[in-house]
Amino acid sequence: MTAVDDEVISTRDLRKRFRSKKGPVDAVRGVSFDVHRGEIFGFLGPNGAGKTTTMRMLTTLLPIEEGTATVTGVDVAREPQTVRERIGYVSQLGGADELATGRENLILQGRLYGDSLATVTARADRLMDILDLSEFAARRVKTYSGGQRRRLDVALGIVHEPQVLFLDEPSTGLDPQNRANLWEHIEELRQLGTTIFLTTHYLEEADALCDRLVIMDHGEVVAEGTPRDLKRDVSGDSVVLDLHADDGTLARARDVVAAAPYVRELSLDGTQLRCYVEDGGTALPSLLRLLDREQIGLRSIQLSEPTLDDVFLRHTGRSLRDAGAGAGGRGRGKGAAA
Repeated sequence: MTAVDDEVISTRDLRKRFRSKKGPVDAVRGVSFDVHRGEIFGFLGPNGAGKTTTMRMLTTLLPIEEGTATVTGVDVAREPQTVRERIGYVSQLGGADELATGRENLILQGRLYGDSLATVTARADRLMDILDLSEFAARRVKTYSGGQRRRLDVALGIVHEPQVLFLDEPSTGLDPQNRANLWEHIEELRQLGTTIFLTTHYLEEADALCDRLVIMDHGEVVAEGTPRDLKRDVSGDSVVLDLHADDGTLARARDVVAAAPYVRELSLDGTQLRCYVEDGGTALPSLLRLLDREQIGLRSIQLSEPTLDDVFLRHTGRSLRDAGAGAGGRGRGKGAAA
């Protein structure tokens, strides 16, 4: 995956606050990043992290209160109409007319952007071929499956050939097969030259698709880089110990494991003690002997290479897989990132 040097999106200290019954809520808190032309750039984070709010500001759907943002070199706050002409946007809900056919939806969308009927028809047929929708082109959208409808949503977002395509949680609600299929089509669009900006809370989606990404939590960017570089920054292999929750056992296990010289970082979440070691194959039997000697019960153990969830955990003290469900903070052990 190769990105070109010129920046197609740039934000500096972007902020957004909403009013609620409990008082003001800072949804986006000083977000800054750059997106290069021709890459897939991801916003990864739990629900409520500020991903969609940031995207809506960049697509002119929400006003920018503080900070600056440019898209294709155009100031979003000052020239929103120009920005709209140059981008495509696919929301979580989609926007197709269910009573019209797929082809009719695409032709109407292209015509609304001012292109001729002949141009739009040719473009619609080409997109339906690229996104495997030709077989369903003459069917009403209400008869489409979830995967077919999502691919049509993507086609609607690019029928006017925008410079940037914004995808908000593009595969939410799809089964694994349709999700993987959509990923392939998104990658094909990038190969054709489209810059793609997507939000997601799926770890696998961000890892598989993104050239670079930012990880957001509570309205802030907590990490930025390529998936490989972010995972490389995590110290060694990850070992997850699922313990029996007897009185005092969890705290004692944390103290015992923290004292082991080969453990670099650790954190406790519920009954799971996660630690990072340089060499998991060597550390694993040592950990088992240590727990056995201390008569600490163990339900299961898991060894893996670092994942984006480990990156999120390292920067926030919480698991990204659990954060969207309102998981609380984790206990911190030695070396844990603040």
